[in-house]
Amino acid sequence: MCRRFCSALSALLILGFSCPAQQPIPAPASKPDPDQVVLPKPTTNLERYRQSRISIYMNDYGQLAHYRDANALLKPPAAGENRIVFFGDSITDGWKLADYFPGKPYVNRGISGQTTPQMLVRFREDVLDLQPKAVVILAGTNDIAGNTGPMTLDQIEANYTSLAELAAASHVKVIYASVLPVNNYTEKAQEFFAGRSPDKILALNRWLRNYCSAHGCVFLDYFSAMVDDKGLLKKDLAADGLHPNVAGYKVMAPLAEAAVGEALESTAH
Repeated sequence: MCRRFCSALSALLILGFSCPAQQPIPAPASKPDPDQVVLPKPTTNLERYRQSRISIYMNDYGQLAHYRDANALLKPPAAGENRIVFFGDSITDGWKLADYFPGKPYVNRGISGQTTPQMLVRFREDVLDLQPKAVVILAGTNDIAGNTGPMTLDQIEANYTSLAELAAASHVKVIYASVLPVNNYTEKAQEFFAGRSPDKILALNRWLRNYCSAHGCVFLDYFSAMVDDKGLLKKDLAADGLHPNVAGYKVMAPLAEAAVGEALESTAH
């Protein structure tokens, strides 16, 4: 028995048998620190914009802090004051209301880049708590562009409805502005145009017009006054194909003033 065992052992040694070397066990991958996550380098202005606001969206999705101090300083409307809040995104944010409506108690509460879900979050603080007689809402273009993620037309329309219902509950008259047309006539304009379907803009504007007619809101039709024969924003009204310039706001101002007058007249009866 011993001789057979020794022979077998010798054969194994001759064949070079050996136990496999024990491989080191890799350490489990650690979870990335959110503060150290490196985002892909943005290649477009829209991507750069979104990345610049990631921390804002994470900490203050509706950007309630944006107008918090200004709201605290704003006194309640005086007796007989027809305060109007202009509420929206960058198109409203960039509108110097005092230059176009001198002496009017019009309050700007636009925030660049916002979408309707963000506006819903701040609607009470930035509109209802300011006790306006009416609110001019211009929103939707950034929803179409997907600034805070993909959105269907139904979702955008549901947010329009929610804003109007909140205003009605607080006896604030709603003026719904049409979504502005866009164009791709310049290199700068092409990027904004790429994410904003003219067909979707038309669909939202049809829905807004019908909603206003059915629910007693005022429809403010900027679109018809600013669109060219190709169905795009007139080239001389915006350098980047989206945001109105001085000429663009000059077209919008009398239309807004007429809509405000209609809203105030309806509240007087």
